[in-house]
Amino acid sequence: MMVLAVDTNYNPTLGCSSTSEISTALGCIPVNPAQLSLWFLEKLLPVIGGIAFFLMIYGFILISTSEGDPKKIQAAKETVTSAITGLLFAVLGIFLMRLISVDILHIPGLTK
Repeated sequence: MMVLAVDTNYNPTLGCSSTSEISTALGCIPVNPAQLSLWFLEKLLPVIGGIAFFLMIYGFILISTSEGDPKKIQAAKETVTSAITGLLFAVLGIFLMRLISVDILHIPGLTK
């Protein structure tokens, strides 16, 4: 028979600056929903930008290695266009969310 020991001294906020945050593998994550959405947006935009950047580089490599084939050139142009369009949608979506939540609805805790 196996017995598991339970650590009664576990503190989920250990290492965080305040008690309203939980320490995870991603860092200290806020518990408050307003602060959590702000934290999520701060982490999300660089990831989206990085993905779009690498997709654009991939599209440019496809263009340079297309050997003049119109189908390959068209596919590469669509890759670059899709990356730019996705980045614009993400930036405009974040802008609209901040505009609606902070400027129009005045939700407390989202201003920074």
